[in-house]
Amino acid sequence: MPLILAIVSLGVLIFVHELGHFLTAKMFGVFVERFSLGFGPKVVGFQKGETEYIISAVPLGGYVKMYGEEPTEEIDPQLKERSFSHKPLWQKSLIVLAGPLANILFAWLLVYSVNVVGFPTLKAEIGKVLPNTPAERAGLKPKDLIVAINGKEVSSWDDMARIIHSHPNQPLTLTVKRNGKILTIKITPTAKKMKTMLGQEKTVGLIGVYPSGATFTKRYNPFVAAIAATQQTYNMVAVTITGIVKLIQRKVSVKSLGGPIMIVQMATQQAKSGLLQFILFTALISVNLGIINLLPIPILDGGHIVLFCIEGIRRRPLSARTKEIAQQVGLAIIVLIMLLAMYNDITRIIGQKFQ
Repeated sequence: MPLILAIVSLGVLIFVHELGHFLTAKMFGVFVERFSLGFGPKVVGFQKGETEYIISAVPLGGYVKMYGEEPTEEIDPQLKERSFSHKPLWQKSLIVLAGPLANILFAWLLVYSVNVVGFPTLKAEIGKVLPNTPAERAGLKPKDLIVAINGKEVSSWDDMARIIHSHPNQPLTLTVKRNGKILTIKITPTAKKMKTMLGQEKTVGLIGVYPSGATFTKRYNPFVAAIAATQQTYNMVAVTITGIVKLIQRKVSVKSLGGPIMIVQMATQQAKSGLLQFILFTALISVNLGIINLLPIPILDGGHIVLFCIEGIRRRPLSARTKEIAQQVGLAIIVLIMLLAMYNDITRIIGQKFQ
């Protein structure tokens, strides 16, 4: 069931992306010939109105086929006004941009729904105190609940960890609840260098404790949930962009690239951890899908926008041959990236089996 859920969620994200293109194209009066989930030969489909809706054999994306979209396509004079290529640049740009924006908006909706429903959150309750650490020397004990640090209220383990990590070698005052009594404990986190998920080295403060595992349900009212969802979605976008930049700068190894296999594996793991965790992971993948499609590579949405900008600067369209070459180059780049990602996926699986 987790595997099926993971595959279905990827299909939903692709559908959302293409729906963004589709609805915006329709809004501007573009003739949409086909709406496809997947590429390659048609597996199943139906015709409704002027548009054919199909599921194709290769489930690695999708597309919306708009009339007049191809550079070498001949345009029927009677359909010229409904041709994509004859729409103003700003309309074409919005149609292309709508796909990635739909993914980011969908991520926001997912995060918002989790914030309103509520999600299990670790209490700032100590489960284990490591020997010869600042925590042991300060007198912290299992079952101690940290309620404030330097007078600032702490509501979760993440809140507590965030403050401690940001104060290496700096004294802190902990307000601790122990057996119904409130204690004040002075402690100085030890500085330690660690690597972030993006491979960057960072100095953090540590006191030597583990959580007890006790949780509470954290939820927001609808208004606060909207603000929190906006901040959380922004953080997802920022982390995704930073990761891509670090990859280009070669500060993050290309071995970290993952393809559909890794995404399904991770989604399956998250589904086993619980529905809410899976929904948040799906939101992150949706943001990744949106941002990656904005990369300035021909054939991706970002590449189309770059070409539109060039046409706007030149004040005349690019030749059909130039667009065709750009698409071929873009396709080659995407194929190489996909092959590298799938190679990493397969190598990772083989490595795990022999561990």
